[in-house]
Amino acid sequence: MLGYTTIGTKDMDRATTFYDALLGEVGASQLFGMDRIKFYGTSMDQAMLALCIPYNEEPHECGNGNMVAIPGGDRAGVDRLYAKAIELGATDEGPPGERMPVFYGAYVRDLDGNKLCFFEMKMG
Repeated sequence: MLGYTTIGTKDMDRATTFYDALLGEVGASQLFGMDRIKFYGTSMDQAMLALCIPYNEEPHECGNGNMVAIPGGDRAGVDRLYAKAIELGATDEGPPGERMPVFYGAYVRDLDGNKLCFFEMKMG
């Protein structure tokens, strides 16, 4: 259903250092890009996350209510992603924990203030 999601940055070098290390934890890497945009994923036929310097060259702003959710695989994976993000300089928005019977999640803000969720969801 999703092709890719784009989030903004004001410092591409800093953002790529953060996301190279963070997304490497789930087997993702930079697949392609150019100076102002970089695409991360596990393959070109799967959903991707793109980092970009805004095309209009206006300052980057985080959208209120916008969030990128990254599957952790299992609870240990969620915990690992959360810890890695904090180690890389992200700020806490909600530590790992069960939010409802089918959802275990953790929340951070990346170095530019974009909100990320690491999650495991199990139905039934």
